Amino acid sequence: MRRVLVIGLDPTRLDGWDPAPVQAAIARGQATFATHGLASDLCLIAPDDNPLATIESALTQTDYGCIVIGGGIRGHEPLLELFEQVVNLVHRLAPAAAIAFNRTPEDTAEAALRWLR
Repeated sequence: MRRVLVIGLDPTRLDGWDPAPVQAAIARGQATFATHGLASDLCLIAPDDNPLATIESALTQTDYGCIVIGGGIRGHEPLLELFEQVVNLVHRLAPAAAIAFNRTPEDTAEAALRWLR
């Protein structure tokens, strides 16, 4: 079974909004991996809590065929530097893994499949 690491923002660690809808969307997205014959690990980070160490720990636990970097990290301009750091960390620690980007938490498996087929 091919393994995917999903890196995203932890909705429970962000101020000013209700995390429940995002948590539900993440759960729905994660549930689709098994239907595609994929195993997945979720690495949720908080930008102000040493996120690169959290990601490094996840990347060194197993070999991944694909790493999906979520839109919360990519799409929010104040996190541009973090996004660059995440991409370069993934490139350095998992050079054989494909890097994919989802549109929503619910299409994460499909994003990985674009590169694992």
